[in-house]
Amino acid sequence: MSTPTLAVLVPLLPFLGALAGLLLGRTAPGFVKPLAVLPTLGAAVLAVLVALRQGGGKAIDTATELTPTGSVPIELSLHLDGFAVMVAVLVGVVATCVQVYSTAYLREDPRYPSYAALVSLFTSAMLLVVYSGDLMVLLVGWEIMGICSYFLVGHYWETEAARSASLKAFLVTKLGDVPFLIGLFALAADAGSFRITKILGTVTAGGLEHPTLIALLLLAGVAGKSAQFPLHTWLPDAMAGPTPVSALIHAATMVAAGVYFVARLLPVFAASRAAMVVLAVMAAVTMIGSALAALAQDDIKRVLAYSTIGQLGYMTGALAVGDRAAAVFHLLSHGAFKALLFLGAGVIIHAAGTNSLAAMSRMDGLAKRIPDVFWTMTIALLALAAFPPFAGFFSKEAVLVAAEHTAGGHSELAPSAAGWLVLVAGVLTALLTAAYATRLWLMAFRGRGAAAPDHGKEPVAMTGVLWLLAVPSIGFGLLAGPLSDFFDGRELTPSLTTSVLGTGAAVVGAVLTYALWQRAEAKATLATAGAPAASAGAPAAGTHAAPTGVPASVAAAESAAESPEVGRVTHDHPAVSTAPAADPGRALLGPLHRHAAVGFHLDAVYDRLFVRPVRAAASLVRFLDREVVDTYVRGAGLGPRLLGGLVRRAQTGNVQSYLSALLAGAVVLAIATAVLANVNAGS
Repeated sequence: MSTPTLAVLVPLLPFLGALAGLLLGRTAPGFVKPLAVLPTLGAAVLAVLVALRQGGGKAIDTATELTPTGSVPIELSLHLDGFAVMVAVLVGVVATCVQVYSTAYLREDPRYPSYAALVSLFTSAMLLVVYSGDLMVLLVGWEIMGICSYFLVGHYWETEAARSASLKAFLVTKLGDVPFLIGLFALAADAGSFRITKILGTVTAGGLEHPTLIALLLLAGVAGKSAQFPLHTWLPDAMAGPTPVSALIHAATMVAAGVYFVARLLPVFAASRAAMVVLAVMAAVTMIGSALAALAQDDIKRVLAYSTIGQLGYMTGALAVGDRAAAVFHLLSHGAFKALLFLGAGVIIHAAGTNSLAAMSRMDGLAKRIPDVFWTMTIALLALAAFPPFAGFFSKEAVLVAAEHTAGGHSELAPSAAGWLVLVAGVLTALLTAAYATRLWLMAFRGRGAAAPDHGKEPVAMTGVLWLLAVPSIGFGLLAGPLSDFFDGRELTPSLTTSVLGTGAAVVGAVLTYALWQRAEAKATLATAGAPAASAGAPAAGTHAAPTGVPASVAAAESAAESPEVGRVTHDHPAVSTAPAADPGRALLGPLHRHAAVGFHLDAVYDRLFVRPVRAAASLVRFLDREVVDTYVRGAGLGPRLLGGLVRRAQTGNVQSYLSALLAGAVVLAIATAVLANVNAGS
């Protein structure tokens, strides 16, 4: 079987699995789990086989005209280069892990059949985006992912949080898709084709007439899909969906699609230096802002959500300095450890009965209750914080090396200003990333208080997947050399300068957070010990000031209200201490904490700038429709009705009345005729 044929089967198998799952979910529930896991597993195996056959060599292109359009043709085409085949492997592996994990995580969910089918369809759409060589076919997969995310984020649709989150995700991404679609048409009009290879050929020949406009229009769609500033606000709220969905969206689909799209069409963006600077600014703001927000979140999944936004900022930063190899390398590395982090968080929520880090910080022994999660999450957090020799270190360093190279004026694709922006923001984000990763680890696994609930061993389908993902989280970075052929032959090895800067910043962030956590723990312990004495009227020494921080029970209640999943997958809801939570994030951020906790009020800003004016305009239109247009419509019916009533009164059936009216009419006509005759004679 030829390589293109195998590549066609990769997205086709999950699609057929989704179709069969939807059709047989109710009538044959016993087939639901096999139909969820086996087609996705088959797609992953075939994706690996396609990658081995392609081998990082010359790209494989094949196409057939899908339909005649009369102008710009639309073709069903495949473009299999090193980037495409490696990203397809990531999608297949992560999707398989998510499907296996979900069989245990959602085993009691009555809507599991539709959930599993949508995950398969989601996977198929992303694989279509990855392998497609035609932008219109790519757009089909792009939009299918948007629809699937709407249904999956709103899986717990009985709750207001899930309904609002799904609608917000759909609308914000569609807001970016409108200019994205315009940009695609403008690009195809200049190039005369939707084929990616022909478009890149046109760019090389200098055939684009409006490169800056096209690049900025496309960037709007990328910002929405990949949750980059200013269209990133939907992603943290999307945590209202099931945790396995979060793992799939954040690690291998949807948000990765935007980064992959820019990597595939990087010469289009590089044709405009202004667009590269805009991309760099977007990446820098996204990296720093999301890392600060992650430090202030109490919901463990929202911490990881903001973490994803920041890591995507690293990828867009690499693209902004013209290095798509570093961007895709970090995409692959991040996909492994971020899937591990989310799936591990699901087990923690399953075991602890809460998604609140504040509540977990008041539990003792959670790490001993779930040792598999403790060790695998530790590995993933070390990779996220980019400590050597874990995968995140090598991929993050590849981004910083690319930024340093551009900052020195050695890049032909991007200005040095873009390099400096990405380099400075990247180093600062490395410090903040290590800080919030350390905070999460300390609050989740080093809590002190009542004993954590013990529900026995977690299902193998959940813990086994974690250990599988831990392997690339540890060792994928070491494959940077052997895999260089898949990345345009670029060397992705770290440099001494960036290694010292990045790792040094990470160490500072981790050590500082640990020190602040110890101080917060001491204050919380002192406040708890002093509470009985204070109630007895004898305050203990050193406890005259009110303890800083929010009671763990309050934080837990607030986080649970935003996450409908907690009530569905947990064994029970443990009693949460009213003692203040030991949160180093508060001390680290200081007065900035309350602003970072709500995403720097961007939702409120958008509400005032866009939502309220649109609602006011809608209210005005509704008023005009009801009070003006409807008044005219009702008047148009009322006039004939009144006239008809008058005419009906004249229809008495009395012949004498009719003759009298006729005679009166004749007299009136005679008088009118005489008057008109006299007037005419006088003139």
